[in-house]
Amino acid sequence: MTDAAALTGWTLAYSGKVRDLYTSPDHPGRVLMVASDRVSAFDHVLEPGIPGKGELLTTLSKWWFAQLDGVPNHLAPSTGSGTEAVSGAAIPEAVATRAMLAVTLDMYPVECVVRGYLSGSGWLEYQATQSVCGIALPAGLNDGDRLPEPIYTPAWKAPLGEHDENISFERTVELVGAEVASALRDASRDIFTRASAIAEARGIILADTKFEFGAHPETGELTLGDEVLTSDSSRYWDAALYETGDRTASFDKQIVRNWLKANWDPSTATPPPALPQEIVAQTAARYRELIERLTGE
Repeated sequence: MTDAAALTGWTLAYSGKVRDLYTSPDHPGRVLMVASDRVSAFDHVLEPGIPGKGELLTTLSKWWFAQLDGVPNHLAPSTGSGTEAVSGAAIPEAVATRAMLAVTLDMYPVECVVRGYLSGSGWLEYQATQSVCGIALPAGLNDGDRLPEPIYTPAWKAPLGEHDENISFERTVELVGAEVASALRDASRDIFTRASAIAEARGIILADTKFEFGAHPETGELTLGDEVLTSDSSRYWDAALYETGDRTASFDKQIVRNWLKANWDPSTATPPPALPQEIVAQTAARYRELIERLTGE
């Protein structure tokens, strides 16, 4: 991506669809994660971006990390006794509201997806096989139905530019070993259950989400990394509207996906069209509303 900021003292190490990662010799073992305003759908980065999106995603991730007491996460601990701890002072002012200083984890090549409701790619797979990632589900379910219990449906993290691939639990064992595969599954289910209860108390349904984990380089401890429970990594619905039968009022970029599907064929080689300003504005508003309803701020 060409819009990554030039940050004094930091070197751009990787630029993804949404996040830019920086390293610095002054902060060994740390990575600066900067969330951009870029928006992606159907494996394409779209134009224009969503104003303020990077700050909103970062704010929500930090809030969720604080709610998940006892779950190790990648945020670098503060050091020093001054009024401004090193972890905060290390972040350049230009990106302070949309960046996290994180411990460099040994990331596992698995996206840990948990679904409490049948939707998205899970719904498509269910229609064909009555199962999701090898997990058999009851007959007669409809798009958006709540599942009898949350299911863990991992995906293989494909390299940039390739499609992520839904995989079975058995395949994760082949990728990372039985012990780590079980730990990823158990941690993902536990966090999803806790987060669902928090969201439900605020009138929000957490339909599904994905987590990413790595091993802490010093302790080997399973550690939650990347973003967590954001509008980009999760599917959130308005609980009151869901009860009326409206399963389209999501707090994420579904507005963008719907517009693209109506105005462009993702299966072609034709680049996606630019997003209209009204779609950009509506998406930004939904991101902000989710944060306000979850955090009360």
